[in-house]
Order: sequence, then structure tokens, then C-alpha cells
Amino acid sequence: MLDSAVAWMNARGNTEQWGTTPYSRIPGGTERIERYTTVNQPYVAELDGVPAGALVLDSGPSPQMPIAAAREPERYVRLLVTDRRHAGLGIGAALLAHAVEETRRAAVGLLRVDCWAGGGGELVAYYERNGFVPTDTFLSGTWPGQVLALRVG
Repeated sequence: MLDSAVAWMNARGNTEQWGTTPYSRIPGGTERIERYTTVNQPYVAELDGVPAGALVLDSGPSPQMPIAAAREPERYVRLLVTDRRHAGLGIGAALLAHAVEETRRAAVGLLRVDCWAGGGGELVAYYERNGFVPTDTFLSGTWPGQVLALRVG
């Protein structure tokens, strides 16, 4: 899914968000995915028995990113990706709704995510449509990022 997401972004002219190298060929990429499936909480959405999207939850932001931990317990979306063949079916939104439920089930009141803030802010707007509110901006090198938060009641 990540390799096809890179190809899809590149076909749309977006080479800044995830670069141009397939994710499986990025140094450390496959190791990161293995950690996501063994250390973090991964969730896979299926469509007709076939993986169509994935979400990874953690207890805070990646230590490799210049993002401060929250001053309260939180759940953090480390990865959200959908198979582009199923774009527009609400799979990402369903996975985010599941993240809200998992956050609530853990008796945690804050769900956060960070994303690429370039490209006219389309990804930031996506998270806003799903109930998140922009909080902090950051730079990771020259990569512009946005942190967003959702209060879970």
C-alpha cells in the first residue's frame, strides 16, 4: 500500500510528501513497518477480504519528529494509508473513527496526528473534515508539517 501511495502521489506531481523512492526501498522503511506491526497497535481495514487500508496507533509522536509529547495521556496516529484502488470509499475515515473508539476504550481523552502541510494543505483539510483541529506546525528539515488534535469524549 505504501509503495502504491508513493506512485500515486508522484503521478499527481507530489514528490515532496514521501519522495519518489518506493517505501519498501527507503533505508529503514521495511524495518519501520515491522515495528508498526509488532510494537505499535496496527489495524487493517479489509474490503471483500482484501486489505484496503491500515492505521497504526501509538502512545505519542515519533521520537524522530520535532513534535512535543502532549501534557496528558494521548493516542497518536502514526500511519494512515489506504489502497488507492479503493479511494473515495471512506476507508480512511472509517479507520480514523476506529482510532477514536480505541482512544475512548483506553480511557484517553486526546487523539493526535501529524501530516504533511504542503501541497495547498489538502491533507490538513482531510483531517479537519474528520474532526481534527490544527494545533502546532513544525519543520522536519524542509518538510512542512502540521499536528492536529481531536478531543475524545
